[in-house]
Amino acid sequence: MRLKKIKLNNIRSYNNEVIDFPSGSILLSGDIGSGKTSILLAIEFALFGLQPGQRGSSLLKNGENTGGVIIEFEVDNKEIIIERTLKRGKAISQDYCSITIDGEKSEISVTELKDRVLEILSYPKEFAKKQNLLYRFTVYTPQEEMKQIILQDPDTRTNTLRHVFGIDKYKKILENLALLLQKIREEKRLKQALTEDLEQDKADLISKENELETKHYNLVSVEKELFLKKEARKKIEEDMQDISKKVEEKKNLEKEIEKTKIMILNKKDTISNNLKLLDNINVQIKELEALRFDESKIKEAELIIIKLKKEKAELEEKNLEVLSKLSSLNLKNQDSETTKEKLKRLEICPTCLQDVDPNYKANVTNKLESDISKNVKEIETLAFQRKIVSDNINKINSEVSLKEKELQDMEILKVKLEQLDERKKRSKDFLNSNIMLEKDIVLLESQVEVLRKNVFDLGKYSNLFEEKQEKLKEALKEERIADIKVAELRKEIEVFSRQIEEMKLRIEKISVIKKEADKLTLIEAWLNKQFSPMVSFVEKNVMVKLKHEFSNLFATWFSMLVSEIFNVRLSDDFTPIIEQQDYEIDYAYLSGGERTAIALAYRLALNQVINSLLSKIKTRDLVILDEPTDGFSEAQLDKMREVLDQLNVGQLIIVSHEQKIEGFVENVIRFNKENGSSRKVS
Repeated sequence: MRLKKIKLNNIRSYNNEVIDFPSGSILLSGDIGSGKTSILLAIEFALFGLQPGQRGSSLLKNGENTGGVIIEFEVDNKEIIIERTLKRGKAISQDYCSITIDGEKSEISVTELKDRVLEILSYPKEFAKKQNLLYRFTVYTPQEEMKQIILQDPDTRTNTLRHVFGIDKYKKILENLALLLQKIREEKRLKQALTEDLEQDKADLISKENELETKHYNLVSVEKELFLKKEARKKIEEDMQDISKKVEEKKNLEKEIEKTKIMILNKKDTISNNLKLLDNINVQIKELEALRFDESKIKEAELIIIKLKKEKAELEEKNLEVLSKLSSLNLKNQDSETTKEKLKRLEICPTCLQDVDPNYKANVTNKLESDISKNVKEIETLAFQRKIVSDNINKINSEVSLKEKELQDMEILKVKLEQLDERKKRSKDFLNSNIMLEKDIVLLESQVEVLRKNVFDLGKYSNLFEEKQEKLKEALKEERIADIKVAELRKEIEVFSRQIEEMKLRIEKISVIKKEADKLTLIEAWLNKQFSPMVSFVEKNVMVKLKHEFSNLFATWFSMLVSEIFNVRLSDDFTPIIEQQDYEIDYAYLSGGERTAIALAYRLALNQVINSLLSKIKTRDLVILDEPTDGFSEAQLDKMREVLDQLNVGQLIIVSHEQKIEGFVENVIRFNKENGSSRKVS
């Protein structure tokens, strides 16, 4: 990571300021209170936002309602810009956040922005909801805070360093292990409680299986009984079928008797009807024999009708001719009347267009009237003739009707006389038919007697059929009882089988639970006796290794800053131990420069240890030192050049008011404060 630029707007003592950060070593120079440390706090705020417990009033300039920071930096050749703003309300809070990566801007929430920054810097995710301890101990820690870490009680300091080193996970593992063991014990107790009745369930299962076997044996016996009952019932049904045939035969014979009786009655009715018809036919024969008929009278009547119809046709033709003449004369008179009317109105001749002479009109009119008069007389004559013709036609029609009726009567008489022989034949047929019917009646009556005898012989089967019906009812009842017993036993067997299967499943499940409980016992023992000691052992070894590396680096950096009369190391709880000639010296009895050297050496050693453990973090090439030479002597200040050369980082930012440090760095940025406002002066 390399810082490039930061813009401050109403941050602490700054109004509007832009600071560019070159590569290499940079000194932020200025008097005490000139606003140098504010730059470092603004960098941390821009990256991570307000920290837990940090108030916005510590950053927003007094009297201002809004403020903000824009920081530009580079990570893995990516240009990144972060903007954060503060707003004063009931309290001062973060108002706006955005991040721009290679020109692509995203406006996101405070939490999302912190997660994105941690991802860009490759900081472990577990630091998302924690204070920026990793940043503080690897990049920037105010000098006073480092002194406070050294002076903290051992347990607090150890826990803090565990957190920073990222090995508090071992403690978390042990805490989680305790919770896990508690849950395992609870689950084991629960499973053991569920398996208490396992042996009793197995005994109950054996008892149920024995009882089921007994029921199977009983079922075979009852099924055999049911089979015998069914066979007995089938035998009765077979007997009933044979008897039923006899009973049915008797019924058929009785029906046959009834049909025969009906046939006898029908034949007797037929004889009676034949006798009545025979009497009627004989009467008709006598009447027909009394009639007299002359064939020549029919022909004579036919000739007269033909002659009358011929005369009628001639008269109709003559009538048609008279009607035609009447129609023609009427038309001529109508035309003459029409011409007279036209002539009365005619003044100019339509042909020659000359005036028509009145004399001419009178002559023509007289001629027309003469013709009309002549035609009227002729019409009267023709009308009289037509009346005579019509009367003759009507007279002929009457004569034709009389003759035709007479002819019809004669033809009817002829037909009746022709039926005389047929009636005589029918009379003879009726006599013969009655003789045959009487013979049939005798035969049918003898057949009835035979059928009655057979019916009497089959009568015994009706009583026998009723007896068999009673036996069948009893057999069906016994069969139904046996069938119910079989069904009940089968149902009991089904229920028992289902219960046994359920018991087997329950025993199987409980057996699985017992195995799980036994497994939990083994897991609990392994976690208590092996895993927990192993975690503690690993944690101890990691802490020993870290303490050893930390202690060596601490001693190396301290020896570069202080004369060799001191021997320094770290105790097991990471407390600095300062010895002089084998005597341990209390931190409080050291000079200010020596205490600063202890804090700086501790700070640089801690930075190197963390960077070696977390080698993937993107801030390992950036170090910020805040007043690292506070209280140093001239000799110690001279040794700072060697310290800075040994750091070997891509970008080093030092905050100091010591002018001598300017000769140790590549770039110097100076700050000044006037009238309560800080600004960059070079």
